Amino acid sequence: MSKKLPIIAIVGRANVGKSSLFNSILERKEAIVAREAGTTRDSIMAKAQLPRIDETGANVVSHFWLVDTAGIKDPEDDFEFTIQEQILQAADSADVIWVVVEADVVITEEDRRVAKMALKSRKPVFLVVNKLDKAKGNDLTLFMKLGIKQIFHTSTTQNRGVDELLEGLSQIIPAVSELEDDDRLHIAILGRPNVGKSSLFNSLAKKQQAIVADKAGTTRDVNRAIVRYHEREVEIMDTAGIRRNGKIEVGIEKFSVVRALAAIEQADICFLLIDATESNVQLDQKIAGLIKESGKGLVLVVSKWDLKIEETKDADGASDPFARDALAAEITQEYVFVPWAPLLFTSAITGQNVTKIFDLAMEIDEQRRKRIPTVQLNKWLREMVDKHPPAGLKNRMPKLNYMVQETDNKTPAFKIFSSHTRYIHWSYRRYLERALRERFGYAGTAVQLWFIEKHETHKHGNSPTLAPRKNNSRAGLNQGTGRA
Repeated sequence: MSKKLPIIAIVGRANVGKSSLFNSILERKEAIVAREAGTTRDSIMAKAQLPRIDETGANVVSHFWLVDTAGIKDPEDDFEFTIQEQILQAADSADVIWVVVEADVVITEEDRRVAKMALKSRKPVFLVVNKLDKAKGNDLTLFMKLGIKQIFHTSTTQNRGVDELLEGLSQIIPAVSELEDDDRLHIAILGRPNVGKSSLFNSLAKKQQAIVADKAGTTRDVNRAIVRYHEREVEIMDTAGIRRNGKIEVGIEKFSVVRALAAIEQADICFLLIDATESNVQLDQKIAGLIKESGKGLVLVVSKWDLKIEETKDADGASDPFARDALAAEITQEYVFVPWAPLLFTSAITGQNVTKIFDLAMEIDEQRRKRIPTVQLNKWLREMVDKHPPAGLKNRMPKLNYMVQETDNKTPAFKIFSSHTRYIHWSYRRYLERALRERFGYAGTAVQLWFIEKHETHKHGNSPTLAPRKNNSRAGLNQGTGRA
């Protein structure tokens, strides 16, 4: 069964070693890092792996989100967010909070305020006393005065204490893997505040007579409803609005994006709501980019279409018959990087096209499950190469040898074994993806093309898009691979 990945937030004042701890965990556990640029000057999120032993004694790997927050400085500085805002947002979004302090520095007033606010959240809190190598015989028992019971001593420069910290984490978070699966279709409703997400969520939940479950999420920002449609369970997730840059404090914006990433990871198909009265917003485009990079299905939903129609009415009450076509052309131009995403005009108030959402989701899910025989893929690949060979350099001409589809990946993903993959231009990758869609479909979902040096990975080797299998080097996979 697919479950929400736990979120761990690292907080503390500036220069206590939060980023070093963040990097140490990723390097040791070979996590897949995702950077989200633009929301803050150092907003970094990562999906980390946590090795553990299950109840049968077998070695397993679970996953969690790790968030490296900006260092807390003087709250009077306009460029920094206040301690209260950051910790409150961490409490809202995170399942566990790590408060980091310096072993070689006496407890500061900022340390006390961070610890107090973290404890007030009633979430599990760890105190990480970092830079142990610089303590020089300091009395570390003094840090007990902060009131945090779980205390771990680390030195990221010497790789000390990190394993113990992760072992402590494994005792309180569930063993959830990103590879866990079920037959339930997961839909996430995403977008900025006040674009009609909750109205659409309520309409979708109430339209169905057979409601299996209706429950709140693990945080206040996610509501979930599980309904049955055409004999299949569908989970709908309504996420908190992602606020625009410049409208709010930096810390709040950061955790909004973390929540969006977590929802995207849980979803099979994402419905991105775009306000019909305010369609040209960069943040909407940024969310669409995150969905594409995550390899999910995507539908662009133009909400509040009834209000847009009202705006176009003339003095006689007649609406502009060309308003829809004009807005559709505008949105298509703004989202040219996801030309495969269908466009749906809705109104949760009037119910326009709301009933089409489930049918559209089912159609996209069917496309995502489509598998193409290897023989057909390679016949198509030869046709495309003969029609338009890839360019290269003298004595360095890329040669596309054969192609296979990954069978254990929910995203339609294809591995193309080639030579001189580094010289394959991004425009050629786009040419292949466009031609692949024209021949085989895959409307409404992202498609991943991976170019792999034929001498480095056997066709039955590891998937570049999934976690490495045992006894295989991650480094060997990364060399000579590329994604369209």
